[in-house]
Amino acid sequence: MAKPRSNRFVWYELLTTDVKAAKGFYTHVVGWGVRDLAMPGSAYSLFTAADTPVIGLMNMPEGARRAGAVPHWMGYVGVPDLDSAVGRVTELGGAIRVPPVDIPNISRFSIIADPQKATLALVKGMKPGEAPAVELGTPGHVGWHELFAADWQKAFAFYSKLFGWQKTRADAGPTGTYQQFSVDGETIGAMSAKPETLPLPFWLYYFNVGDVEAASKRVEDGGGEILYGPIAVPGGAWIVHCKDPQGVLFGLLDRRSRKVIETFVSSRKRGAK
Repeated sequence: MAKPRSNRFVWYELLTTDVKAAKGFYTHVVGWGVRDLAMPGSAYSLFTAADTPVIGLMNMPEGARRAGAVPHWMGYVGVPDLDSAVGRVTELGGAIRVPPVDIPNISRFSIIADPQKATLALVKGMKPGEAPAVELGTPGHVGWHELFAADWQKAFAFYSKLFGWQKTRADAGPTGTYQQFSVDGETIGAMSAKPETLPLPFWLYYFNVGDVEAASKRVEDGGGEILYGPIAVPGGAWIVHCKDPQGVLFGLLDRRSRKVIETFVSSRKRGAK
């Protein structure tokens, strides 16, 4: 049965200060293709997986730069009624960063911040019969969504009331409880307390790769940085936290359960001595 798109992540964008460099870095690391679009008033590009658009890419708006914004990833959650959802955001203690905007014949969206200032976009497509959400494990797509919150319990209360997300499995993590959440019966992400070294709460998105140790090497070869991992997570998958050359944080996810990665981890430890 096809998964509905309401109240789950349906799109992602990278807002950056160097589109050309971002294209080179992510196509090398993740293996995406690139497609450029003609958009009124601005340039917009798509990262593709198997020729299917998965990510949007654009220069950060000048107004956002002047306001002090830095390059970042933005996730879009599909909602059945955008204006109603935006109204609930303020009722629940969140804030509206960008009021509802129409992209003619494509969508209507708004950028919000939760009560702890982590940002997301809400979106309602304008075309009937839109494609259903893809499987989390699809190669080249986003496979996991992680919120690093100042207080994950308060954050979960906000999102559960806004989107109807439900708690699932909870594990003990490096910063305390790692609470997974689901939509329509499918677990799609988790929330936990952010490390004290991170200044603000934020959403971290993980891109599916077939070989996380090889992808980690490509991150470093491309001028990025490995911040954490590769490391095994409950369920047998492997993850790594990375920073791209413009300082944007992202994750890589390899769902294969295996031990061969230990060779790569050991070599990194020896190299760090």
